[in-house]
Amino acid sequence: MCSLEKRGNLFILTLTGKNVEHRLNPEVLSSIISALSRAKAESTRGSALVTVSHGKFFCNGFDLDWVNATGSKQEAQQRFDYSLDCLTQLVQAFISLPMPTVAAVNGHAAAAGVVIPLCHDYVVMRRDRGVLYVNDLEMGLKIPELYMAFFRAKTSGWALRDLVLRGLKIKGEELLKMGIVDAVYDGEEGVINAGMKMADDLARRKWDGEVYAEIRKGLYSEFCGMLGIASKAIGTPKL
Repeated sequence: MCSLEKRGNLFILTLTGKNVEHRLNPEVLSSIISALSRAKAESTRGSALVTVSHGKFFCNGFDLDWVNATGSKQEAQQRFDYSLDCLTQLVQAFISLPMPTVAAVNGHAAAAGVVIPLCHDYVVMRRDRGVLYVNDLEMGLKIPELYMAFFRAKTSGWALRDLVLRGLKIKGEELLKMGIVDAVYDGEEGVINAGMKMADDLARRKWDGEVYAEIRKGLYSEFCGMLGIASKAIGTPKL
């Protein structure tokens, strides 16, 4: 599950549990969406959010035990589709959040779990442990077009190819060279402290959160159009 703490203008979203893989099922996804809804409601000019996690994994994808704990393949497919719908709601919540966001990735992120850090504006990662691993090809699953648009929005060229078409387990240093993460640090404490500092530095800019969110939507216009949250014009220029 997750917790949300507010320290001044900084919101700290924590994926909780020391010995869990933070797998995504509707209950977990709903708890994160609720936390983001609270952050949005309590946000002020200059707010920022950082996401951290406990344990070896940042997020190890969908909860396939929950998906398959049914009496038929049809019911399992329905559960998988429902999980995907909930993930899309979570992505909408992150993209619409009226503040800068930073993911401090101190462990592995795999399959659907890769979407979680890439929902953020900035990603910092451990140098010594942790990979991003889009394993849909290994599992024989086609990536839905909505999420292909998401990956196109977040990376491009050979980096996109290696992420989705080679099934590589990509470590922090290589992700930095590929432009997928913004910085790498040693150790859990190092990456979390760096994520906190980056979020705090962004908060100090005191940006208008609504304007920030609309610019973010414009940056990822193709994907946000598919999500149904295309950017809208707001504000009046100061002459």
